Amino acid sequence: MAGKVRDFLLEIGVEEMPARFLDPALAELKEKAAQALSSNRLSYGQINTYGTPRRLTLYVAGLADFQQSLETEVKGPAVKVAFKDGAPTRAAEGFAAGQGVKVDDLIKKAVGHVEYVFALKREAGRPALEVLPSIATGLIEGLRFPKPMRWGDLEVRFARPIRWIVCLFGQDIVEFEFAGLASGRTTYGHRFLSKKPVNLASPSEYIDQMKNNYVIVDTERRKEEIWRQVREVAAGEGGLVEENEDLLSEVNNLVEYPTALIGNFSADYLKLPKEVLVTPMREHQRYFPVVSQDGSLMAKFIAVKNGAADHLDIVREGNEKVLRARLADADFFFREDLKTPLAEKTPALKKIVFQESLGSVYDKTGRIGDLAAYLSGLIGAGEQDRKTALRAAYLVKADLVTNIVYEFPELQGIMGREYAGRSGEGAAVADAIFEHYLPRFAGDSLPATLPGKILSIADKIDTITGCFGIGIQPTGSQDPYALRRQALGISHIILEGDFTISLEQLVEAAYKGYEGKVQFKHSLAKVKEDVAEFFKQRLKGILSDRGYSYDTVEAVLASGYDDFRDVLLRAGALAGFRQDPDFNNLITAFNRANNLSKNTPPGRVEPSLLEDPAEKELYHCLSGVKAKSEAYLQKQDYHSLLAAIATLREPLDKFFNSVMVMVDQKEIRENRLSLLANLAAMVKQTADLTRVVVENQ
Repeated sequence: MAGKVRDFLLEIGVEEMPARFLDPALAELKEKAAQALSSNRLSYGQINTYGTPRRLTLYVAGLADFQQSLETEVKGPAVKVAFKDGAPTRAAEGFAAGQGVKVDDLIKKAVGHVEYVFALKREAGRPALEVLPSIATGLIEGLRFPKPMRWGDLEVRFARPIRWIVCLFGQDIVEFEFAGLASGRTTYGHRFLSKKPVNLASPSEYIDQMKNNYVIVDTERRKEEIWRQVREVAAGEGGLVEENEDLLSEVNNLVEYPTALIGNFSADYLKLPKEVLVTPMREHQRYFPVVSQDGSLMAKFIAVKNGAADHLDIVREGNEKVLRARLADADFFFREDLKTPLAEKTPALKKIVFQESLGSVYDKTGRIGDLAAYLSGLIGAGEQDRKTALRAAYLVKADLVTNIVYEFPELQGIMGREYAGRSGEGAAVADAIFEHYLPRFAGDSLPATLPGKILSIADKIDTITGCFGIGIQPTGSQDPYALRRQALGISHIILEGDFTISLEQLVEAAYKGYEGKVQFKHSLAKVKEDVAEFFKQRLKGILSDRGYSYDTVEAVLASGYDDFRDVLLRAGALAGFRQDPDFNNLITAFNRANNLSKNTPPGRVEPSLLEDPAEKELYHCLSGVKAKSEAYLQKQDYHSLLAAIATLREPLDKFFNSVMVMVDQKEIRENRLSLLANLAAMVKQTADLTRVVVENQ
């Protein structure tokens, strides 16, 4: 009996839920189901989750009919206490009675050097049909949503009101009640295309029965069908649809039975910038824009109807009417915005609050300009790039007061570039305005031009420094000002641009931009310290993503991270030298020197106090390496530096074999410790090798 299996189905029927709720809910349902079944000792074959706007479904294939039996051992008194002359004592009898077993069933086992009695308790597995009601109830209760609802006079909270529950184990109903509903075998098809309730005989017919009633419950299959139809419809018009996974996923979570259809709009609107047309189509109407073979936008769009292919003309006309109104608005806004040059819009930024404690966006543009000037000098930008960056800094936020960006915030930066170009600012300034927002998300492009890179760093470090100054820092998953993303953006731009920039000096320059205008909660020293630690965590992730081992990253960062480019060079040198046969010599020399001198700061070694030939030889060799190291450091040739230090292994071994460091004479002892501390400090210019894990050492 215990070997039998059946399929299990739980469907939670709801009113239409927001598209963004669906994917996280299904992932959570799958994870919680696996945990619940395992903790209840119910074996299974495979777990799948399916969903539409009106249902969340759990399907478990091959679920065991019975729980697995549970055997536990409970430790009792020592054998010498439990038995006397072979007969059980009151201690044994009391323990056995307390565990519900016979004294004769107690077993003896040694734990260390002492033998104890144990009670072996066996709990037979219960039928799955008895266990599943509480599991199903717990799964429904356990789902979490960004904005749950209550309905009626119930205390239950869920994404949207629950209207039915299907719960089957094979042909049997798993009976329970939740939110005033009794579980059963009755589900419902498409809201408009399916006329009657659907009674399921068993879970195995669920997917086919749903499809027969115009519901494709498999989210991946439904997505593939949408994409197939969209491409097919576009090809029929001689066009293409550019891939957009976010849009496809959102549309997929809005429909149960997709049918793609083509729509048209006036070709006159093609005179507008492409982004002005694409944004209302994608972001507001969830349409797929159609482009020609050369990538230019066509006066067509593809919508996805939630239903069959009937009445497409009526649906098409309705979608065209809605889009026509949106494009008419966009056209009006665009023409209105062009009536004044972009530069004349910047003063209006005084009325827009950047952050309530940090002033207006206009104030921010001034700080960005000051930082752009500072960075231009720091990285040696040419005069033309400097002028471009400073002009773009004045215009960089001006599009925030335009009609188009007010209506479509997603177009900030994009419209700034467009309006700058149409205002005669020149392509370089226009591109820098757009690029200063980059990167906008993980995997996004970095600024391509030097002025764009300068402005992007300036904008982001201004925000980070200001927020840290007033005490706003990301905590856990909370990061309302996207400071983590902005710190990553700065780090990637510096590393990809191969810039030598001091983080400490950059934060100081940003901090000074607020002085006399904003009341900070924290001092410059505190902000520097906190921002440095914040960037350190970002650098750890970047180096890890580039393939550096955990201990290499820790070792390199322990030697400093104010210069990101230098960090990357040192990480590469250490990782490379770890493959060199001389690495063992290096780390042996470092560890021997560092272990003894770790409480001694590096300092001057007095040659006249060197007595033993071995310490004189080590001093001479160390002096030679030190002379070379200065040249290597100047060129940031850390691999050669490490290789040179590794040559000190032999004279260091001679030193330890011949010389007693911790002698009574204070001057000689301290001189020898300084010699060792200087060697260790030379290594630490690249990395702190105490953080490196070395096998067989």
